[in-house]
This record gives sequence, structure tokens and C-alpha cells, in this order.
Amino acid sequence: QVQLVESGGGLVQAGGSLRLSCAASGSIFSFNTMGWYRQAPGKQQELVASIIRGGSTNYADSVKGRFTISRVIAKNTVYLQMNSLKPEDTAVYYCKGDRWENDMPYVIWGQGTQVTVSS
Repeated sequence: QVQLVESGGGLVQAGGSLRLSCAASGSIFSFNTMGWYRQAPGKQQELVASIIRGGSTNYADSVKGRFTISRVIAKNTVYLQMNSLKPEDTAVYYCKGDRWENDMPYVIWGQGTQVTVSS
């Protein structure tokens, strides 16, 4: 089974930057879509950014212009570059991969990495 491992989280001051990494044990190209989600205390989980197999990206309105999702297929890794961080970006960030297996949707999640942005 493919595993996803997030890293790169930490504590940063508002206005700072972090780059999150999502390393897969297999080819990330096996996924139709990979994305970053976040869960903040007291809030619903939300999709932050996603990238489909062909390379198109999508972002939540709250992070447009600040975050960039990218990938290096040869490294089996998806990245989330986060700039101009705000305290409201504080959350656990999860990497997710989606694909089809036996005509059924298959989803795999990483364990998450904590991002804390201080004011």
C-alpha cells in the first residue's frame, strides 16, 4: 500500500514561509489528484490546494496568491510552498492522494504535519 508522509511543518511568524513536503512510497503519478488539506481547531477540514495528474492546480480562495502546490515526479513528492503566512493558516496539514482501483475510489492520507503561525 502506498504511504504518504508529510514533513516541513513548524512554527513560523506571520508573514513568514514554510514548504511542506509529501513524500509517497510509490509514484505520485499513480494518483489522479493529490492535494493538501488542513484542519484547524474548531474548523472544518478544507481543501487547500490540489494538483491533478496532468498538472492543473486548484487553490482555496483563502490561499490564492500565497500558496503554491507543485510536484517532482521523479522524487515521488508533492510540495506546498506557503508564503505570507497568517495566523489563520495554523492547522494540521494533510496530504491526500486520490485514484481509482477496481473501479472504486481510493483515497490515501498522510498523518499530517503541524503548521503554527504566530501573530
